[in-house]
Amino acid sequence: MKIGISITSAYQTSDVRDGAKQMIARTRAAAGAGLDSLFVGDHHVVPSPYYQNTPMMGRLLAEWDERTSGALFLLPLWNPVLAAEQIATLSCIAGGKFVMQCGLGTGKRQFNAMGTNIKYRPSSFEQSLECMRALWSGESVSLDGRWQFSEAKISPLPPAPVDVWIGASAPVAIDRAARMGDAWLADPSMTLAQAEAAMDVYRSALSKHSKPVPSTIAIRRDIYVAESNDDALEVKGSIENSGYRGFDPEALVIGDAELVAERFRAFERLGYTDIIIRNLHQDPEKAVASTERLGIVRSFFD
Repeated sequence: MKIGISITSAYQTSDVRDGAKQMIARTRAAAGAGLDSLFVGDHHVVPSPYYQNTPMMGRLLAEWDERTSGALFLLPLWNPVLAAEQIATLSCIAGGKFVMQCGLGTGKRQFNAMGTNIKYRPSSFEQSLECMRALWSGESVSLDGRWQFSEAKISPLPPAPVDVWIGASAPVAIDRAARMGDAWLADPSMTLAQAEAAMDVYRSALSKHSKPVPSTIAIRRDIYVAESNDDALEVKGSIENSGYRGFDPEALVIGDAELVAERFRAFERLGYTDIIIRNLHQDPEKAVASTERLGIVRSFFD
């Protein structure tokens, strides 16, 4: 089992430099804890500070090494030539494997702001991914579809193949991940039972498309590695009182290092190879401490 982190990009702060500093601090903690991978997300026209993926990942890679890194791109929101160039440049900065996590995206507000039509998300996604792969291989690409461009060719090219992890939760989207992706990234809101059912859907889709089971099958988890049982109970109580992103509380992982490792082990038994965590605690010091304690969690899998 590999454990990676998706660094939170949204921060409720009046000092906009503070949010960026928190992302750097969390990355340093993840590097020190020996985590296996580093990612950032993608969202647009957010009313409170949300730090954009390409410049932030460029900065965070200065705190990383040859371990896997990557960024999420909601492909229907991006011109595929621009996205392909951004990722190719990031992969040149990265010391090791670079991963593009990708998905359809939601929310009419961000689609309207980015000048794209939310109704065409699936076809936009597929056309974009096909174009980007061709661009990364050095081809000259033209498209008369959801985007219109001709004879596009990019440089620099990625120094190594870019892995594509497709985020999906609905059966039709999981089927797309099996058909087009190098890996599937399961949704953070899934409970263990839902993750088991979704894994069955994914394996069935792989079989249907005559695809082998990939070496990576990842799932996102929102977690807090507590200092003690009392610390865990306090955070659980706070979450239950306030709610958390509309998630079923069973989808969250809150406990000391041993309990968190036990919860991760349950996903490993289902066939997931990577857990990509996101810190659920908003307090900067608590989030960094939780990340540091992931080093203990990881030791249970050595």
